[in-house]
Amino acid sequence: MRHPVATESGPVEGIQSRDRSVTVFRGIPYAAPPIGDLRWRPPRPAEPWEGVRRAHAFGPVCPQPPSGELAGLDLPMSEDCLTLNVWTGAESPEERRPVLVWVHGGGFRLGTGADPRHDGVNLARKGLVVVTFNYRLGAFGFLATAELSEESGHGASGNYGLLDCIAVLRWVRSNIAAFGGDPDRVTIAGQSAGAGTVNFLAMSPPARGLFQRAIAQSHARYSRDPELRYLSTSYRLLHDAEQAGAAFAKERGTGTPAKLRELPWQKLMGGGAVDTAVHTGSSGKPPLFRPVVDGWVLPAGYDETYGRGLQNDVHYLAGNNLDESGAVPDDMFAAYRSESKRSRRPGMPAVHVTLDAFVAAAHEKFGPLAEEFLALYPAATDQEAARASSAAIRDNARISTWLWAADWSRHATRPVRTYFWTHRSAAPGRDYRRASHGSEIDFVFGNLAPEDPGWTAEDREIADTMSTYWANFVASGDPNGPGVPHWPACTPDSEAVMEVGGGFGPIPIAEPSRLAFWKRFFQTRDAW
Repeated sequence: MRHPVATESGPVEGIQSRDRSVTVFRGIPYAAPPIGDLRWRPPRPAEPWEGVRRAHAFGPVCPQPPSGELAGLDLPMSEDCLTLNVWTGAESPEERRPVLVWVHGGGFRLGTGADPRHDGVNLARKGLVVVTFNYRLGAFGFLATAELSEESGHGASGNYGLLDCIAVLRWVRSNIAAFGGDPDRVTIAGQSAGAGTVNFLAMSPPARGLFQRAIAQSHARYSRDPELRYLSTSYRLLHDAEQAGAAFAKERGTGTPAKLRELPWQKLMGGGAVDTAVHTGSSGKPPLFRPVVDGWVLPAGYDETYGRGLQNDVHYLAGNNLDESGAVPDDMFAAYRSESKRSRRPGMPAVHVTLDAFVAAAHEKFGPLAEEFLALYPAATDQEAARASSAAIRDNARISTWLWAADWSRHATRPVRTYFWTHRSAAPGRDYRRASHGSEIDFVFGNLAPEDPGWTAEDREIADTMSTYWANFVASGDPNGPGVPHWPACTPDSEAVMEVGGGFGPIPIAEPSRLAFWKRFFQTRDAW
């Protein structure tokens, strides 16, 4: 697609990607800059431009603390950051290719759609149109105050980052056909906070009808799982969010939206703010700034939404990874023991690699059920405790997602599929093999650089299978197709999850005695 493409705001010219058959359009504004009086307001349409806009460079990253995620990108930081990027191999608008809209992770405080790990060229080669984008982060995306709620017209505030995502989906509905995409076959997908965003959009009435399929890569969790409260699935109630926002504003010497909007963005950085008020049954705490059950963008929490069948009825694919949420490989136990006390970051899980820490954590989380838990996951030494802790965390994740799928499916008509990523790859620049949080992204996008010797032939085969599954799902709502192992849908009596990566096929979610324990434990917890 070499010629300029027409959008509602004006024509854009793309640039050839590293694969000559794919054109990439970078830095297309999908909304007006949320600056001045537009700070902490729903996104407004992008201003039209005259002539052909050269969409050759990524837009600025949204304001956020410094991090390794921005290393090497050489992009400015600015509130004028609401841009998106499109990869397409279509030669004409008549092709109507399925569309993948990718939401980057980063705990609702970090990240950018320009991350090279999310380069869409390989999925575009498999027939998709791929869209990545920036959305407001931290206080800019998720500040709530009573005054902001009052002026909104909805009695709501705090979900500007989610409203940005909805604006992207509306832009896709109106414009993607010109890039050879099909506005009636849109999948929204993301990892970590991106997966959390997918979960929230699947419960959001303003997002209804804007996408037909959803992929949540770490995490989709059961409403009674305490892990739900600090992972990227965590939300706040409006009253709590408004109180936290008032304290945030007071720290900056003002309480009115008008005065807050006059402050330079650098004065509004939330840093590593952690919400310590949330009881999670562990040391894990969520980021302070995160989505809000506000009665408008998010009318209700998980339990009420699924119980009443209020969610958007879409095809769903969701899963977890072997070495995340505090689970680590055996050959990393010693390294964790030798580390000095690590500073806590929002959403960070605890890693228990000593007997004392494992036992203490069991009593904190399980209370009167702790001894039963310790009998099911026995340990007498530090090494055994580290292994038992990782086994329990993996069981927790698989069982919780299985129960989530059952809740989701109760009032949904489209199938749900779950997975467990188990391939421990030696990602370039690392001297260990780990199926860590986010490690599947390179394989899903197929971005294993041919010239990099860190990737093996096995890695490349797995990447081809993973990207094929995802491409099939985006196209039809079913990951199955020629050349890949069969992936069954979840059923109420299956008690299985699809292993992907280290192997490809259904595996039990847990041993029966352990499954029974976790189900009983979850019933003692309040539903979210």
